[in-house]
Formats: sequence, C-alpha cells, structure tokens
Amino acid sequence: MSNGDLELQMPSNLRAEREASSSQPFLNPRPVLPIDVTPKRRGVLCLTVETPVASSFQRPVQARPPPRWRTPEFLFYGVVFAAVLPLMIWKPMVLSRDTHPNYYLYQERLSDGWIFGRKIDDSDAQYRSFRDNLPVLVPVAGFFLLLKYVYLQVFQRTSSATQGTLLNRIPLQFIFSVLFLLGLHGANILKILFILSLNYVIAKSLHKSRMAPVLTWIFNISVLFAIDRNSGYRFASLSPSLTYLDSVQGVYPRWYIPFNITMLRLVSFNMDYFWSCRAASLPPARPENEMNHKQRTATSHNFEVYSFVNFVAYVLYPPLYIAGPIMTFNDFMWQHVKSTSIPSWPMVIKYLVRFLACLLVMEFVLHYMYVVAIKDSAAWTGDTSFELSMIGWWNLIVVWLKLLLPWRFFRLWALIDGIDPPENMIRCMVNNYSALGFWRAWHRSYNLWIVRYIYIPLGGTKRQLVSTALIFSFVALWHDLTFRLLAWGWLISLFIVPEIAAQYLLPPAKYGSRTWYRHACALGAVVNMLMMMIANLVGFVFGVDGTKYMIQQLFGSMQGRELGNLTI
Repeated sequence: MSNGDLELQMPSNLRAEREASSSQPFLNPRPVLPIDVTPKRRGVLCLTVETPVASSFQRPVQARPPPRWRTPEFLFYGVVFAAVLPLMIWKPMVLSRDTHPNYYLYQERLSDGWIFGRKIDDSDAQYRSFRDNLPVLVPVAGFFLLLKYVYLQVFQRTSSATQGTLLNRIPLQFIFSVLFLLGLHGANILKILFILSLNYVIAKSLHKSRMAPVLTWIFNISVLFAIDRNSGYRFASLSPSLTYLDSVQGVYPRWYIPFNITMLRLVSFNMDYFWSCRAASLPPARPENEMNHKQRTATSHNFEVYSFVNFVAYVLYPPLYIAGPIMTFNDFMWQHVKSTSIPSWPMVIKYLVRFLACLLVMEFVLHYMYVVAIKDSAAWTGDTSFELSMIGWWNLIVVWLKLLLPWRFFRLWALIDGIDPPENMIRCMVNNYSALGFWRAWHRSYNLWIVRYIYIPLGGTKRQLVSTALIFSFVALWHDLTFRLLAWGWLISLFIVPEIAAQYLLPPAKYGSRTWYRHACALGAVVNMLMMMIANLVGFVFGVDGTKYMIQQLFGSMQGRELGNLTI
C-alpha cells in the first residue's frame, strides 16, 4: 500500500443488545423514553468516554454493599496488580531490544522513529495508512470547517426558514461531499453516484411495499460482493469507450475499500424511509423537546426529508465517509433539524485532549514494543510461554488502539462540525468481563446498526442464538471473504453461549445475595476474557494456525503448564 492511500478497513463486532423484539419483520422499533437516573461517575469511571446508555439497560439505582477496597482480599489484589502489570510492560520491551537473538528476523520491518532515536514498528498496514495520512487529513478537515464557517457567515441570514436548525448546511455539505469524493476517487465518483441513484430509486419506487427491504438487501449485498470480487470495476471493463476515465484516479482510486461503510448508510436510508411510509403517524417537523440518541434513531421524519439531496449529503458526509462512526439517516437529519443537539465546546476540547493522549500512547507502544513485527515474522523462537502470551496480548492492544484512533479522529471532526455520532470505542478489551457487554462497547456504532437493521427484524431475543450466529457470519463476510474471519464469527457465536446459559441458570435476582455468587461471576469473567482473546487472535492477529500454535505452547509445554498453575 502506498503512503498516499487512505485505506481504513475497520474490524467490527456485534453489540448483542437486549432490545424489545418485533413480532413482524422489518417493523420500526418505537422509541422508549429512558429512566431518569444518572449515576455519578466516580473513580476510574471518570476516565471512560461518556456515552448515552440504552433505555433497556438502565436500571434504578439500588442499594449496594459497602466497597471492599480496604479489605485484605482487595489489598492482596492490589499487590498482585502492582507486581504483574510492570512485568507485562517490561517483557515485550525486552523482546524488542536490538540485542535480542530474534531481532534480526524482523528488523527490516521497522522504520526510523522520532522518540530518542528508537525505531518504530509501523508494519501494520491499516494503522500506517492512517498515521502517514494524518498530516493530510488535518488540513482537509480544517478547510472543510473553514469553508462551512465562511458559508454560514455569508448565507446564514438570507434564509429565515432554517433559523434555529442546521438544515442550511445541507447544500454546502452536498457540494463539498461531491468535490471531496472527486478529489479522493477521481472519476470513480461516477460509479458511486450511480449506485446511490439505484438505491434511491428502490426506496422511492417501492415505498411501503414489503419488497422494499428485500430488494434493498439483495441489491446492496450483491454490489458489495461484486465490486470486491472485481476490484471496483475498471471503466475499460465496462466499455472500451470509457477507458480514458481510468486515468482520472484521484488520490485514492480504490473506492471500493470504504464502500462497506457506505453500504450500511444505503441500507439505513432505505429502511428508515420504509418504516416512515408504514408509520401510522409522523412526528411534528420540529419536536419541542430534546431527543436522545435512541429517539433520534427510531423516530421517522416527514416524507420531504427523505430527498435525494439529503440522501447524498448523509451518505457522503466527509467527516464520516472514510471509516465512520456510522449514523442512521434518521439520527443524522434530526441533528440538523434540532440544532440544540450541538456538542458543547468544553466537551469537544476534552475529546481532543483524550485523542492526543491516546495517540501518544500508541506512539510509545510502537517505539518500544515491536510486537506486530514479531508476530508478522513469527520471530518467537526460544521465547517462553509468558513471552508468547505477551506478544499476543499486546498485539490485541495494538488492534484496539489502531481502531480507536481513526474512529475518534473522524468523530472529533464531526463534533467540531456540530454533529454528534456514536462513540465507537467505549471500553478497552481488558476492562470488560462480559462477552455480550464487550460487543456493546467495540465498534459501537456498527453494533447499533446491526441491532436496528438485522437483530430486531430477525426476531431479537426470541431467536437470540440463531440471530447471533447469522449476524456474526454477516459481520465476518462484510469485513472480508476469508476463512479466518468466518472462523472468528463462528467462535464469537460459540463463546457467547456459556454466558447466556449462566444468566439463565444463575440469575442474580435469585443467587445474587449468596456469598459464593461473586466468586462464581469472577471465574466466569476470566473464562469470558480468555475466550474473547482467543477469538480476536484468530480473527485479527495470528489467524487459525498461529493461534493454535500459541495455545499449544501455552498449555501443551511444561513452561505453559507451570504458567497456568501460577495463574490459577
């Protein structure tokens, strides 16, 4: 991949949320007002990203047992933590020294860094694409925001009909989106606009017919697989008379790479319009009360809002076009209708500081821990079981960071523009002990999309296991047509079953007061985290064979058994 490429293929996972399921397929879920309970954020919770909680998960605050921080049990946990965590950081740094016997196996994958003369491990193609193009993305975002400011200063007062809304930005966003894609993909924008037009015709011609969602899904999945199989179709393969258009490529001619994100927006528009046509009644053009994310997503607009200009402005919205986060059409337009939803500047500045802090953490990891290069070169000959486990563990941390940073950059761009898309990464992989909860916090906007447009229409909780298996198969194939991602999807579906079974057999309402219950939950948490690590090592790090080798070394060798006994 060249340094000029803007390829950001983002692995994503299912957020299996307990939504109220529908008895009819493709029925629009009704908005449910959340319980007015806002617990105070204390301690380490203050370090997490604030995000709205779905109403189905909010519970009234109940009396809790006193904290155990000063008990002998938790003091022991603190001692173990203080001893083990530095060792987990130090070990991969030792493996990354130029004096290590395996250094020569991967040193060609390293590049010159900027921290104290250290090399940097930028061998991961996805993150290297974002890192190398960040100096270009920042000026593009700045130019977009400056152009918007000038546009509003010149034209804002000329239209009284849009006072108090952001609807006056739609024409600018439409024009800038077209120019942005023209520079990004060159003449390939014609292919994108052609696909968008066909999708729009399907929605508008079928209205509330039950064939609308069927043809929408058939069309979009067919297009997604066709352009992937044929690398986006060169104009010369379509017609010899169009060969000259292949020379107008733009800075990133591989337009079919980010199309998997675009496809989700096409489905969102068609399904939201379909549900709007089938709605018994529509809300007022501008509701008086403030709407939360769940309400903005589930509440339909008047028919005139589902116009072609709004459709194109939504699908090609520059801050979110390349990698997301993903917004539904309803949410996107309600945030333009209700200008009071604009994020506050203190929130935006805080988010910027957090992004820069995460960026520096990633730079430190890449300069001092060459775990990606070690993994790609299989440079672990002679390493102990603990060292192998740290190579796998830190590779997962790199996966988390390399996804978090692009997503937060593009969300930051949208926040500055006054649009608040969902936060994709709420938690890290190591601070969530629930398999179901993990997917609700990993690529959250994609998971919200999955719940609304696939999980609930398939039956929701009424067919939870079947729906989960089908959804993870779709998620794996949506990313890439490879066996290891399909294996990842099936493993995730399998690993969720124990937690669902435990919730059914050991409900907290019945056993929560028992002394042993907390320890049983802790044991289940350990098993859940190990299973999630194995699944993601298969999908995004080592693959099937590499993960099998690591597990054999960890649990099949004498050192691995000793490490396991020590852990237990």
